[in-house]
Amino acid sequence: GIREADGIWMERYQEMLRWCLVHRWKTLAAGTGFFIVSVLLLVAIPKAFFPNPDFSSVQVSVELPPGVLLEDTSRVSAEVAALLRAEPEVTDVIEIVGAGGDDGQIRFSTVYVTLVPQGERKVTQAEFEKRISPRLREIPDARVAIASQGPGGGRPITLYLTGDDPVVLERTAERLVAEMQALPVLTEPRINGDYRRPEMIIRPRLDEAAELGVSVASIGQTMRLATIGDLAQNAAKFSLADRQIPIRVALSERSREDISTIENLPVPTASGGTVPLKSVAEIGFSQGPSTVRRHNQSRRIMIDSNLNGVELGEALKRVNALPALSNLPAGVRKIEVGEAEFMAEMMTNFLLAMTAGILMVFAVLVLLFARVLQPLTILSALPLSIGGAMIALMLWGLPFSMPVVIGFLMLMGIVGKNSILLVDFAIEEMKQGRDRVTALIEAGHKRARPIVMTTVAMVAGMLPVAIGTGGDSSSRTPMAVAVIGGLIASTVLTLVVVPAVFTLIDDLERWLAPRVGRVLNHDDSRSTGDAAAGVATERAQPAG
Repeated sequence: GIREADGIWMERYQEMLRWCLVHRWKTLAAGTGFFIVSVLLLVAIPKAFFPNPDFSSVQVSVELPPGVLLEDTSRVSAEVAALLRAEPEVTDVIEIVGAGGDDGQIRFSTVYVTLVPQGERKVTQAEFEKRISPRLREIPDARVAIASQGPGGGRPITLYLTGDDPVVLERTAERLVAEMQALPVLTEPRINGDYRRPEMIIRPRLDEAAELGVSVASIGQTMRLATIGDLAQNAAKFSLADRQIPIRVALSERSREDISTIENLPVPTASGGTVPLKSVAEIGFSQGPSTVRRHNQSRRIMIDSNLNGVELGEALKRVNALPALSNLPAGVRKIEVGEAEFMAEMMTNFLLAMTAGILMVFAVLVLLFARVLQPLTILSALPLSIGGAMIALMLWGLPFSMPVVIGFLMLMGIVGKNSILLVDFAIEEMKQGRDRVTALIEAGHKRARPIVMTTVAMVAGMLPVAIGTGGDSSSRTPMAVAVIGGLIASTVLTLVVVPAVFTLIDDLERWLAPRVGRVLNHDDSRSTGDAAAGVATERAQPAG
């Protein structure tokens, strides 16, 4: 009657459980092997900070060289917008010309693109961006790139090179970019710096200047007055009824472009006369940085790149192995920023959170069971869920990312609960006088259904999330897949591995109990004996 009511699956489970209890060391070895494989899969699986989102919107940044007019920026921006409007997935294009950069210069433009909803197009947003990027790069006389909308805002691979020697720093950055261009896992590696702007270089001839009584400060002041005018606090003021207007005098733009005009600027001498600028200085045109950028008071160069069909973790591993980074010159340092920095923090904090959570669960179980070792039996189920989650992620082709970390934290609680159901029932049965094997088989018989029902309900609830029905599921799907895989693997293994571990821990407790008790009793008896001897001595002493 009872065997028929249990069904064939329960009967097979009971047979398997009996075998595992008889061959408990083999069962423990199999569980340990599965855990080792899980760790190897965790190391091998591609890692990313966050999955590629699909918001059905793309942001394109446009940057032109210094000195362009607003009309030039508008023309290039319109060319970018026209190229994007021709794509079948695009519904709306909005341009903002003359806004962007650190100071809102007119050489910047931003183009916002809206795509048709995710379910109505055949390509994902990431695939659309990958297809359109090469065509945007072909637009001449402009730096056009798709801005990342993921965490950090920059491109996936972003790092700083810092140092105090600008020449060595720039040479190192150029060598690193050249090596990155040879990596097939990257696309568009570049030095993400400002365009170099034209500038006039004045190099004083110190010997001639000293003979003519001309100081370097006089040369600098002459050039400043001629090009940008005097400082505001030194400028003459035109007084009106309610305010004063500074008067700034400077050469016209046409004269500034004529090097002969610059060469003949009069420079005051110490004796009160003037000499032409070309007699005391070399004058020429060159290019220089439009902005000097620093990180922790050191000059820095930012290098970034997009990914070519790989996850961030794999690309970072290849980049960090490049000779230019593994053998940096003295004084040059590498600093990871953006998604790489966030991913490193995520892995560290994930291990910290998992360790703290497991220790807290262990402390609570010790208080509840009033035993130190048996809670280890319950915790033995936690590692068994890792392999299932890793296998499920690999089957779905998903990386280990932030949503997976959240799924792991949720998974640990559910797996721990299943293990507690088994162990608690077995302990109660043993307290009622049943032998250990009978108690464990009865625990499996009574608790297998609730455990399996919980797992089935959780998996059924997570399936729509894993399939990705409705909206952007890029962040929810990895979490659901990890939970489903971990639950299935841990449920199957918990029902057979945990009882085997229970017997081993119980044997260890029985072996330790008399030895630990003998030590404690010996200490107690010695303390009691010392106290009794002290009282006897005190009574033996005569009064007064």
